[in-house]
Amino acid sequence: MNRILDLTTSFAASGARLFAGLRVEALGPRPERPLELYEFEACPYCRKVREALTALDLDAEIRPCPKRGARFRPFVREHGGKEQFPYLVDPNTGKALYESAEIVRYLFATYGTGAPPLLYAVGPLVDLGAMLASALRPGRGAHAEPSRAPRQPLELWSFEASPFCRIVREKLSTLELPYRLHNLGKSSPGRPAFERRAGRIQVPFLVDPNTNVEMFESSDIVHYLDATYGGVA
Repeated sequence: MNRILDLTTSFAASGARLFAGLRVEALGPRPERPLELYEFEACPYCRKVREALTALDLDAEIRPCPKRGARFRPFVREHGGKEQFPYLVDPNTGKALYESAEIVRYLFATYGTGAPPLLYAVGPLVDLGAMLASALRPGRGAHAEPSRAPRQPLELWSFEASPFCRIVREKLSTLELPYRLHNLGKSSPGRPAFERRAGRIQVPFLVDPNTNVEMFESSDIVHYLDATYGGVA
């Protein structure tokens, strides 16, 4: 996709959801262990959960499950009983949940201060906005491409509403590359530590512990992921 068109549609997708997943909302207790989310980037219902993760400043182990994917979909089928996404596992409470509306309510009740704020509230308008956002990026992050599995999961600093981060997450999804998602929405308490670690506040920021590569810039990251893990038959 042409770079300008790519960015334009990614910005439009964020606008379709009124930039949900841009900033951190009121926070509650912090989990001791990161949550585990089985999802794929093009799924509108998965989008709602990722928005909530940014709003609640929650890290998560992301296990991409694009269509035709074989790396993580079998786990969801075996442990949850069906291939349906999103699928959230919370090792802190022992909860495992399907259904985006139920997951969003659970996250705000457990790690926020109660009911989801209006922008994240469960309802048909939220679903419609999420579907429109996916429609603006047709097929992006939806289907698995041949890839080589990394020995260790990658790390990505991101926030859901960022058009640049979306482009990277789509590539991670299609290549079925597991990664630790570090959410870094506006007013995130983790921003000062990230600035000390990376030298500046800029996302996406990818760290690959398998190659010791650290990099900014969405286009550079996508090229790196394709060159390092893509194209395996």
